[in-house]
Amino acid sequence: VQLQASGGGLVQAGGSLRLSCAASGRTFSNYIMGWFRQAPGKEREFVAAISRSGGTTYYAGSVKGRRFAISRDNAKNTMYLQMNSLKPEDTAVYYCAADPQLQLVTATNRYAYWGQGTQVTVSS
Repeated sequence: VQLQASGGGLVQAGGSLRLSCAASGRTFSNYIMGWFRQAPGKEREFVAAISRSGGTTYYAGSVKGRRFAISRDNAKNTMYLQMNSLKPEDTAVYYCAADPQLQLVTATNRYAYWGQGTQVTVSS
């Protein structure tokens, strides 16, 4: 499956962005999906994951509390990440990832397919 992330940009602290990840090549609903991010000088870290059907989601502690919301539309082969109340520490390149396994996982090495990343910059 090929993935393409989009929707990043420059936003002020407290603002919102919605990222999209468009999938092609395989049956989208056969994959769990995840969002990761990588800030300069840091390792790539897990943000959120969603099950094949979209019925189960899981978030990193840093984005819990409804700041971020992951969703997917299997009819459109697209996953989303709605990001609200953005903070400067959310600044990073955001990547989408996919894997055909059933269980939601958070480790980067458990995802077989990756998109190219989209830059999110939050100014203070």
